[in-house]
Amino acid sequence: MTTHNAVPISQAKPSESISAPWDVNSWKTKLTAQQVIYEDQEKLNLAVARLETLPPLVTSWEIERLKSLIADAQQGKRFLLQGGDCAETLADCTADIITAKLKILLQMSLVLVHASKQPVIKVGRFAGQYAKPRSSLTETRRINNQETTLPSYFGDLVNSIEFDADSRRPDPYRMVKGYKHAGMTLNFIRSLMEGGFADLHHPEYWDLGFLSNAALPPELRESYQSMVSNLSDALQFTEALGERDIGELHRAEFFTSHEGLNLLYESAQTRTVPRRQGYYNLTTHLPWIGERTRQLDGAHIEYFRGINNPVGVKIGPTMKKDELLTLIDALNPTNQTGKLVLITRLGAEKVDKILPMAIEAVNREGRIVLWVCDPMHSNAETTAQGIKTRRFYNIRKELEATWDIHQQLGSHLGGMHIELTGENVTECVGGASGLTEADLSRNYATACDPRLNYQQSLELALLLAKRMKEA
Repeated sequence: MTTHNAVPISQAKPSESISAPWDVNSWKTKLTAQQVIYEDQEKLNLAVARLETLPPLVTSWEIERLKSLIADAQQGKRFLLQGGDCAETLADCTADIITAKLKILLQMSLVLVHASKQPVIKVGRFAGQYAKPRSSLTETRRINNQETTLPSYFGDLVNSIEFDADSRRPDPYRMVKGYKHAGMTLNFIRSLMEGGFADLHHPEYWDLGFLSNAALPPELRESYQSMVSNLSDALQFTEALGERDIGELHRAEFFTSHEGLNLLYESAQTRTVPRRQGYYNLTTHLPWIGERTRQLDGAHIEYFRGINNPVGVKIGPTMKKDELLTLIDALNPTNQTGKLVLITRLGAEKVDKILPMAIEAVNREGRIVLWVCDPMHSNAETTAQGIKTRRFYNIRKELEATWDIHQQLGSHLGGMHIELTGENVTECVGGASGLTEADLSRNYATACDPRLNYQQSLELALLLAKRMKEA
């Protein structure tokens, strides 16, 4: 029986790794950051074998379609909006929660379509965002006046968030459960899309009254509703002229993404397909590599360099210019269009110093990438009460600074990557609603990192739309 735990670390240099032969399991010879240790090897092997026999969650056609749309975005013809939960939970696989997340992404895309006069690629951070990287393999808490150390919570794909030995023990069959919940989520999303849920010919379906608890400030509500009305009038005018097919406003395309953290899960669903060359990760359309797993000699780069999907990679404040270019070469050695998405997460106080260097290096070397801004992950902080939060001011500051820097350097920001929810949670402070640290305990519901709530998400889209109109 095949063993699926990590094997000894390779001593190969990054340059050697990039040109070495690749197969779906070659990542197992590399250093594996964030490696989960499963106690029962036989149970692990059986779970992976089961995943290998299950049908794909997405198709190669959908993946190639997304790649073509990203290629357009790289030329400034589209904008990519990517958002969803920090960490999905299996319990959140419900119609109301999925619809709420989809709804806010569609409303944000409507705002950006109106402002940019371009189609928006809609990508959800769900139907697979069940694994989370952690800064430590273990967590220590004081229980009954005794310090207790257990494995960290690595997301529902690995273990449970409850702090007890049974819950925190990694269970390989959670990968199978994650697959099934991702499949149910995708099936529901596709049903909604096929039913016209996102057709821009019916913006009245996107009324803000959809969520009764979405208490937007009056000025934001008025701005959004004015956009809906203007778009509806424009569509009716165009069709009155006889232009019945006005392109992609008829279509309702939606793609999924998640961090490709657990390589046992990802590689088990990586396979060839008829009439196409190469391997596809069929768990999602757009997998990405996180800041903690982008080591040039690591297992994640080794795995990602061999798949045909478009791939994202998080670029944090420690990234050096030469490292960035080597990383790009590893993931996209032929400089293919539509292939590589660079997701910058630099922090509001560092973006001005770091981003220009990265843009200039990529432009000078002629690398083809899609620049996307993640203004969430480097703007986290902890309150005096020990609550992890993010300030809307800093999120806005990094996003707007990123947009301006691209404009100044003759580049363009092609996307936005946001952790959000369609619910009225209180996890990030600030915004037009004036949430303070005192409000955080009112509805702090995230399984991991703080997310923008419904009104903060829409407010951020409106602020970016203002920048787009000014460009």
